[in-house]
Amino acid sequence: MLASLVTALPAFAQGDEASLERGARPDTTPQQRYQTAIREAGGGLKVSLEECRAMAAERKGCESTARARYKADMDAAGAMLRNPDARPVNIVGEPVRGTETTYVIKP
Repeated sequence: MLASLVTALPAFAQGDEASLERGARPDTTPQQRYQTAIREAGGGLKVSLEECRAMAAERKGCESTARARYKADMDAAGAMLRNPDARPVNIVGEPVRGTETTYVIKP
């Protein structure tokens, strides 16, 4: 049993590396942008619902807002599939310029 796990680890690492490599390439087709958008929408809904569960009094309203946001995100994903020029937008409504996050660390 242990030997099979040890031999499976390199294959898993290669699959993980391949997944990271695919994620590092930008989406170039409407279908790729659509798939990314629906994955992001689903992940956002999951995180939002987890945060809503922590709220006691406002839970129902929070879940309703989270589901409305998910529906809006899915509608936007559908627009990306129908319109080849459509791109994801950030919170302020402008096109996403980059996905790299930088942190300034002060001494």
